[in-house]
Amino acid sequence: MIDITLETFETEVVAASMTTPVLVDFWAPWCGPCKTLGPVLEKLEAEYAGRFKLAKIDSDQEQQLAAMFGIRSIPTCVLMVNGQPVDGFMGVQPEGQLRAFLDKHVPSAEALQAEEQEEEAQEALAEGDADTALEKLQHAVATDPANDEARFDYVKLLLQLGREDDAKVAFAPVIAKAEASRRLGALKAWMDALDFVAAGDHGEGADAQFDAKIVANKRDFEARFGRARWLMARQRWQEAMDELLEILMRDKTWNDEAARKTYVAILEIIEPPKPKVAEGQIPPEDPVVATYRRRLSSVVLS
Repeated sequence: MIDITLETFETEVVAASMTTPVLVDFWAPWCGPCKTLGPVLEKLEAEYAGRFKLAKIDSDQEQQLAAMFGIRSIPTCVLMVNGQPVDGFMGVQPEGQLRAFLDKHVPSAEALQAEEQEEEAQEALAEGDADTALEKLQHAVATDPANDEARFDYVKLLLQLGREDDAKVAFAPVIAKAEASRRLGALKAWMDALDFVAAGDHGEGADAQFDAKIVANKRDFEARFGRARWLMARQRWQEAMDELLEILMRDKTWNDEAARKTYVAILEIIEPPKPKVAEGQIPPEDPVVATYRRRLSSVVLS
């Protein structure tokens, strides 16, 4: 719990709520109901262990802040998320209702634990420790099955390590979301490419076979698309995108825009996690991803 003044409001409430929900309690020393509500809120803040932050504003001392929020009676509580008020309530509430109110907006303990494990996994990957990263991501998904970001990273790493069967098992709970999610759809495109290669028995000699067909007919888009998927299966991403660009330069709409959709899927797969930067700054874009995004825009808009 922290007491807020006009001078600290921007930092301790608005900025802080960009990462952690902040419950602002408008109160006054003479207010009897405030004295009842306050200790319960402080107890919940301790029990929720960092999942939200309690900020108290003396509405008598900080009348400008009270006016900003249109406070007409106290106690009044306002929940701030991402710098904006998203919900609130007036008067004393039973503890059960307070918990229900918080649980609508505050991340679960499992979600926070999963996020922490995912961050640790990315740190392990940056150090070249794939085994630790895989273990952390597996735990993150098990802890919070609804965390699609952790699941994306987990399935992606399994595929990178050649553990296709394990990847399909881990992907199964979200396969229905693939069509509506660009990131999950990218994983499905990768696994479809692996299935294509396996079903067609496209071994090491397949590249020469695809090339022969393309030399014979530069508009043999089936051969070009097959070669792109063969390259995807081998994680030769830039070569795969180059082949897809060859299709796009000749026919942007071929096969329901299969080349463009697959190209975008590869960009999702190869884009590394954004590095942390200071507030207000834009993280730098990966140079390979940036280059191939520009190439796609150039061809699609031409």
